[in-house]
Amino acid sequence: MNFDVIKSNLEKRGFAVSLFDTASEASKYLNTIIDGKTVGFGGSVTLQEMGLYESLSTHNACFWHWRIKDGTTAAELRDQGNAAKIYLSSVNGIAESGEIINIDGTCNRVASTLYGHEKVYLVAGKNKIAENYEAALWRARNVAAPKNAQRLGVSTPCAAKGDRCYDCASDARICRALAVLWEKPSGADIEIVLIDEALGY
Repeated sequence: MNFDVIKSNLEKRGFAVSLFDTASEASKYLNTIIDGKTVGFGGSVTLQEMGLYESLSTHNACFWHWRIKDGTTAAELRDQGNAAKIYLSSVNGIAESGEIINIDGTCNRVASTLYGHEKVYLVAGKNKIAENYEAALWRARNVAAPKNAQRLGVSTPCAAKGDRCYDCASDARICRALAVLWEKPSGADIEIVLIDEALGY
């Protein structure tokens, strides 16, 4: 895996790219450039592991359905997050060739990575990177999705076995939409923050 090659391929597709050796360095960068804004968070173990909600909340108005405060609901926080100026998410897979893949259940996260914000930051550790589009898609379906299903404690075959996607028809299925960014959407401002550490699923 060559980060310079990945960076070049993402830039050819219109994305801004920042590279960091550690999650701590990436967190400091994001806390420097995101200040005094409304910030929405997509469901992400990567962002959780980095403590970004806690640090950014000290100088921004942050909305995350994983951090429900008294008097609010998860649905309200999703709506506020999707209306925020800045949106943060991770990804389920990035191909070295530059395609970016996300799978979602409620779909607030994939919706916000596509449209509606002043700027979107997609933060990903090196474990999210795959050799090509097919491998990145396979990773999203067969690595990230089962682990997230297990984390959520849902009753699906992938959560029970943890080995792959079963393309199930369960009411508890968390894989309900697939978004692929082949190129940066027209008019969008999206920055990919790549970190040379394993983070999230």
